[in-house]
Amino acid sequence: MPFLPLPDGRHLEVLVTGPEGGTPLVFHHGTPGALTPAPALARAAHHHGLRLVTFSRAGYGRSTRHPGRQVEAAASDVAAILDWLGAPRCLAAGWSGGGPHALATAAGLPDRVDAVLVIAGVGPFGEPSLDFLAGMGQDNIDEFGAALASESELRRFLDAQAPGLRMAQAADLVAEMGSLLPEVDRAVLTDEFGDFLVASFREALREGVDGWLDDDVAFTRPWGFDLADVSTPVSLWQGSDDLMVPAAHGRWLADRLPLVYPHLLAGEGHLSIAVGMAEAMVAEIVALAQQSG
Repeated sequence: MPFLPLPDGRHLEVLVTGPEGGTPLVFHHGTPGALTPAPALARAAHHHGLRLVTFSRAGYGRSTRHPGRQVEAAASDVAAILDWLGAPRCLAAGWSGGGPHALATAAGLPDRVDAVLVIAGVGPFGEPSLDFLAGMGQDNIDEFGAALASESELRRFLDAQAPGLRMAQAADLVAEMGSLLPEVDRAVLTDEFGDFLVASFREALREGVDGWLDDDVAFTRPWGFDLADVSTPVSLWQGSDDLMVPAAHGRWLADRLPLVYPHLLAGEGHLSIAVGMAEAMVAEIVALAQQSG
């Protein structure tokens, strides 16, 4: 996998799959996560002639840490990836903790992003009209409680969680993530998707918890851009049974993004929606990009 040098001296671990010359679909992974491609999304992207571009966000996997980064910092990293690919334009997507980073990419690169896909994306913390923690499983409540207490408290919490995720097999994930998994999500933690999630956690945490910590801290602070700055069309997908990023986050974003196509689906969870709806998601952002172009 190539390492892309950045102007500030950092480097990013990047993976590109799919047809050469296809429009890039730049995917922002969840928290924690890494450049490991989600199989259903990769198949859908390739089916539509897209190059799937995945990368480990700063501090994850082998990508250099960017301490104190805001969510908006994602845009400059994606710009460097696009320059390296020789691609003038792209589609952006983000799942879970990657959702805000995909929106940041669109806000920061309005002339290079044609459409955005947000899958169960996190909403902003501290908004009076969004109870950020309401409806989350206890593991997430404890995690963000540590983040709000102090960076050192958060590091202790994540250091305690990381070995279980780093060493887990697919069959172990229900035990590791129990409070975050409704039945509909437990059902997809088998075979291909379970193996993907295990591989992503292992790669994400191979060097430590810095990326995970920096994500959590960034989510509890201003993102560094306004949703009003996202002028590109956004395909937004959210499940009603999500215990990691509750449905209220999706509704809040859908009410405030300027040009949004919301899919608030009853009975779907955080994982199930990403597995079962991948083809429909990619088909929609391809169509939105064509309309906006």
